[in-house]
Amino acid sequence: MNTRFLESFVAVAECGSIAEASRRLNLTPAALAQRLRALEQELGHELVSRVGRTVKPTASGLAVLNHARSLIEGVRDLRAIAGNNEPTGRLRLGATSTAMTGLLPDILAGLRPRYPQIEFFLCPDTSINLYHGVLAGDLDAAVIVRPHFQVPKSMDWLTLRQEPLVLIAPDGVNMDDPHAVISDQAFIRYDRNQWGGQIVERYLRQNDLRVREWLEIDALDAIAALVSRGLGVAIVPDWAPPWPRDLSLQKRILPTGGIRQTGVLWNRSTVRITAVRAFVDFCAQIFCPDTANATAAVADRVRDR
Repeated sequence: MNTRFLESFVAVAECGSIAEASRRLNLTPAALAQRLRALEQELGHELVSRVGRTVKPTASGLAVLNHARSLIEGVRDLRAIAGNNEPTGRLRLGATSTAMTGLLPDILAGLRPRYPQIEFFLCPDTSINLYHGVLAGDLDAAVIVRPHFQVPKSMDWLTLRQEPLVLIAPDGVNMDDPHAVISDQAFIRYDRNQWGGQIVERYLRQNDLRVREWLEIDALDAIAALVSRGLGVAIVPDWAPPWPRDLSLQKRILPTGGIRQTGVLWNRSTVRITAVRAFVDFCAQIFCPDTANATAAVADRVRDR
């Protein structure tokens, strides 16, 4: 069975449209429809039903959909295994929203020309969800906020950025006494369910600061935009640029505010470890102060465990 036909079926099922699936796969609609017909003939059942421009899996299609996804993933794993020491196959990466815009573009722009055989799949989500994705084996690696607990021995960590807490306030607010600003102004809180938000909460508690909280949100760029509009002040990690454009705000580092570490968490037991190692080593080259030693140390740690 041709796995490309299975990929076409899965794409149609996920997109709900022949036209959209053909764009995703870089095929003509006619070529994709021909693949579907060939697969249906081989299996002896109709897999999709067409109602106008909408396409939905039939009962038979739904029955084989998850198996088709597993077979496709298994073939990709075989390619990675067959590649031996050559980075190849699909690398499943997760990243937080700030890492997706501030860190991954530079990483992938440098990594892609070096390893053209690696196919990247990117999953944006919160650090907590991405951590569990790596732990469960659904992701090979993720760029996240470092958890406050020790990671399991099946996983490893490389810090890419140390991000101090900063007080952000609208232009014109006197920042000479940061604690007075935090206590007196309306406060926009970084979500306490997020690991970065928990660092902010610890800072407030350690300094016995009471705030006039009116909003709690987990989107850092949205917090910055709200502060820029004069709707309050906030404490956030100084995340990797870009920040939202045309902001009217000021930042002040809180010297004892703690540090949010952003880095790479990866699964050492994945069959795609060669591609993961290439990704981690390249991250070390870009972000670690001692490029050569950091790269060697990461590679040795991955190989030895």
